[in-house]
Amino acid sequence: MKNLDTTKIKNIVITGHSGCGKTALAEALLYRAGVIDRLGKSADGNTVCDYDPEETKRKYSINLSLAAFEYSDFKINLLDVPGLLDFAAATNEGLYAGDTVIICVSAKSGVHVGTVKAFQAAKKLGKHVLFVVTKIDDPNQDFYNTLNSLKEHFGAAVCPVIVPEIAGGQFKTLVHLGRMKSYTYDKKGVSVAADASGIVLNDKEGITADSLLDALSEAVAETSDEMMEKFFAGEAFTQEEISHGIHEAMRTGRAMPVFTVSCTNPAGCDLLLEFLKYMPDPSTAAPLTAFDKAEKEIDVKVDASAPVSAYVFRTVADPFVGKMSFIKVITGTLTPDKELINATTGATEKIGKLYSMLGKKQFEVDSAIAGDIVVATKISANTGDTLCADDRIIKYGAIKYPNATYRMAVKSGAQGDEAKISTGLQRLLEEDKALSFDLDVTTKEQILAGLGDQHLDVVKAKLKSKFGVDVILEEPKIAYRETIRKKVKVQGKHKKQSGGHGQYGDVHIEFEPCESETLIFEEKVFGGAVPKNFFPAVEKGLQDSVKKGVLAGCPVVNLKATLVDGSYHPVDSSEMAFKTAASIAFKEGMKQADPIMLEPIGSLKVSIPDAKTGDIMGDLNKRRGKVLGMEPVGEGITEITAEVPMREMHDFTMYLRQVAKGMGEFTFEFTHYEPLPSNLLDAVIASVNTNADE
Repeated sequence: MKNLDTTKIKNIVITGHSGCGKTALAEALLYRAGVIDRLGKSADGNTVCDYDPEETKRKYSINLSLAAFEYSDFKINLLDVPGLLDFAAATNEGLYAGDTVIICVSAKSGVHVGTVKAFQAAKKLGKHVLFVVTKIDDPNQDFYNTLNSLKEHFGAAVCPVIVPEIAGGQFKTLVHLGRMKSYTYDKKGVSVAADASGIVLNDKEGITADSLLDALSEAVAETSDEMMEKFFAGEAFTQEEISHGIHEAMRTGRAMPVFTVSCTNPAGCDLLLEFLKYMPDPSTAAPLTAFDKAEKEIDVKVDASAPVSAYVFRTVADPFVGKMSFIKVITGTLTPDKELINATTGATEKIGKLYSMLGKKQFEVDSAIAGDIVVATKISANTGDTLCADDRIIKYGAIKYPNATYRMAVKSGAQGDEAKISTGLQRLLEEDKALSFDLDVTTKEQILAGLGDQHLDVVKAKLKSKFGVDVILEEPKIAYRETIRKKVKVQGKHKKQSGGHGQYGDVHIEFEPCESETLIFEEKVFGGAVPKNFFPAVEKGLQDSVKKGVLAGCPVVNLKATLVDGSYHPVDSSEMAFKTAASIAFKEGMKQADPIMLEPIGSLKVSIPDAKTGDIMGDLNKRRGKVLGMEPVGEGITEITAEVPMREMHDFTMYLRQVAKGMGEFTFEFTHYEPLPSNLLDAVIASVNTNADE
């Protein structure tokens, strides 16, 4: 690709609800731009953007994909991101790198939770938004109901620009309201234009092009005082004024244009491509938050004249190519063989070759100017790192990722694969920042956490395909504990004679509850009943014993043991004998001291739409939760704070997604232990013993 200045670069993110036709739109735009010579289909596994083996197998997007191409002296970087909530990390990365966000909406199914979440995320990041209504040629489409729904959800700034003519419930032509032209398309997407004045857009409801033009003119009038005066004077805007007004209204956020396309012809993609040329370029984007060497917060605009700085917004762990780093250049010009400072780690990074991507295809480039997106291979930088010139050290703010709340224990499918599993997961953690992988020190299990069951299922499949290891994902064990409820005094005596030296140890120990996670040991022996040199052996015997209680073999907590008496033999007593005696005393003491099971309790904070608070409250009651409070945290959103047993929370991620339709979020962290209800004791003991046998 030839070198372009920043004003000729357009970074376009295609997002929306799952199944709304995002990848099909990217494919249609590439076809209409002449980049590819045939239209692929996700169902056939042959699209440019869904090239990962897991995507072709599952027939939906799971990764961010970059498709860069030139069109009419512009470079367009299309970022196709997933719609499923399980892969929201890739969506967040795409939104960070893009400047304009296309939100796809199906004319068949309309506005969904994915539409709303995409809009909220784009606006939160200050991105420019336009809507593209797809599947207009579906027999069950209802474009004008979808348009009304867009206005209801997102306000009067929703502004139709390209709309369909619907006759007899079927798509006929597309009408460009700004030009007042109708376009009839053949199967190859080639159009014939005609005058659209007076055309009836929907014969069912009597909607005309002239009536929608009034709404468009109102948006144009908002762009300047001059246009407003002309609008109120009843003067018609010229086509040039309308075209300029639409672009200005979008640039300032006063309007969010609505376009209509068919991705099968592809009808309307030529009009959309023309419009993309007028989208804001990176230099007009809102400044990025960064931190200088003194950790002082600064704003940085995309600027080709400043010292070079770039942000790594995505990493791909490719077993053949190596690590691929997707980079957006923020300032200056990035060139191969350039040495930069990794402001995140402080290390020096030498950039090798740079590539522009068209799906999985790589095209080497000799530079990337501010605002452009390129890929570097085999560099050590990770997602979220800032690369910059040594004469201006800055670090950009981090991308925000959703909480990894769905947890599963990872077990090897074959003996000896543990090291390969760890290596593979570390590579995938570099690629997917919504994953976490830790060792639970209490249960000794390796815990993999993600955004949902599909998310972890894809990780499991990638471990197999990329790193050749099978893993088994199981529900994690619960770290139960045991303790006592009353004070007792017991004797532990170990006496054994088998010729020669015997074994003799005798201790009297008081056991009582206390407020300590670890065993508290004291001695109050008078008169030398137990020599001092055996005290450490008694304590060691108790420390070993508290690792397994008498109910289910769980660790014992909140226990104080005081050695008060005992006896010894001058010849047969030994450290081992007193250690064994202490163990005997522990077991007897636990039985007599009213032992109970303790279960871990976590602190839950769940944010949900107001209309769903009743459902969540009822569910928390079923999970034995204690609701501590509720408070509004946003428009139509309530946060519920509760304490819930960890035993009851494994499936809460999937439950919340189902009930709140993807609009709920939560955090859940262990806080303390509480006594397990007696009616659950037998079931818990059985489950703990079953896990122990495995």
